[in-house]
Formats: sequence, C-alpha cells, structure tokens
Amino acid sequence: MTTDVLRSGGAVGESSDPYRYFSERDLKQALDIHSAEQIKLFLESWEDLPVDAYMKDGADYRRRRHGSFRFSGGALLLEAPRAFHQSAEVNALHGGVDRHFPPLADEVAAEGVLHTLIHFFAERLPGDFDPATSGVGVHQIRITATRDAKGLPAPEGVHEDGHHYVAQVLMRRTDVEGGQSQLYDRDRRPIYSTTLLQPFESIVIDDRRVFHGVSAIEPAAGVRQGVRDMLLIDFFPLDPGGARG
Repeated sequence: MTTDVLRSGGAVGESSDPYRYFSERDLKQALDIHSAEQIKLFLESWEDLPVDAYMKDGADYRRRRHGSFRFSGGALLLEAPRAFHQSAEVNALHGGVDRHFPPLADEVAAEGVLHTLIHFFAERLPGDFDPATSGVGVHQIRITATRDAKGLPAPEGVHEDGHHYVAQVLMRRTDVEGGQSQLYDRDRRPIYSTTLLQPFESIVIDDRRVFHGVSAIEPAAGVRQGVRDMLLIDFFPLDPGGARG
C-alpha cells in the first residue's frame, strides 16, 4: 500500500492506474489565469452552504450544494437543477431516493474558477473520456467537527459513487485532524492513501475500478470546532435523452 506519498509537482499514478494525485501546485498553475480575488471569492462560497437535509438521524455536520453541467463545443453549459440520485446498491445509507440539494450560487456556476477546474480534470482522467457523451456533477461540501461530535466525510464508509470518474479537491482545512483519503481495489484491498492538506490538493479516481473512503475528522487540540471543505466533480455518461446514466 502506498501511504502519504512524497509531494511533487507531477501527478502520482501511471496512466493505467485507477487514480491520479495532483499537488496544490498543479492546480494553482492552471488557475493562474484567474486573479487572486476571483480565487478568494470562490473559496469563500463554501461559507454559504445550507445543511444537508438528507442526513440520517437529523445530523447537521454536512452542508452542501449541487449543480450539473454538460459539454458543448468545448464549453460547459449549466443545466437546470435536478435531483441527485444514487442507487441503494451503490449508497446503502442515502441511496434509493431523489435528493434535491440547493443549487450552486450563480457566481460559482458561472464561467470562471469552477470551469477551469472541471476542464483541468476532464483532460487528466485515469481512463478514456468523451465529453460529447458525458455529463458533469459538481458538489460543494463542508464537513464540521466539534468536541461533541466527529465529522464524517464519508458516513457510508468504504463505497463507490456510481459514476465513471470522481475528482476530490480540497478547498479548505481549518483546525481539524484526520480526514485521510483511502482507495481500495475491487476486492477491497487497500492500494493508496493520503491526507489532503493544502487547498486544491486533489485525487481523481476511476469509480468503476476502485472503492474509496475518508476517515473521520475531529477538532485539532485546543479548539472546539473545525471544518473541511471539499469540491467533488463527477463525470458520468449521458443516455440518448440527455439524462444521467
């Protein structure tokens, strides 16, 4: 098992591997076309995420927004808000129902930092990808941990998401410990783990070839609350009618 790999400017993972790791430097180079103020405003948009109303037992440690896009002539088009659905087979904890999350804020969904990040990963996925037949899902997620309750980035445990590819991008990590990202082969044997520490540090996985999980977070010593903000970008096939496959 590879654990907490040496940070470098390049991606970890050969082209045949079911995952790739990118350092914060990799993404920041791609984001050089944007001003520091644009990036700051993008990061600050995580301060305006509503509580995830679909958490079991009324848990309120997760906040979330969701949006969907499709490719058109090299550009990204925002689609009308629609339900996010995972089968119960894929997500035994929260699957089997349509979940209607609050949409991305207009300024987040507009062409800018988000679009640059989507294009960055679309060009570096660990496998074949056809933009003409694919959709993109975007999730802004904040997990809060307190002295009274740990935060669970993956409350369903080791799982798959039901997509083709998923990019997991750290946005912010403040006053927390834990949150180790873990990948497993299809026999659930561990193959890779790392802890994302710096803004824009990322992993992109082939969801059909691995399972993944994230360990709980808890407040760092001496503080009562910490947060972990993530951007998740799903790449999935569209059926002929344009719906998610």
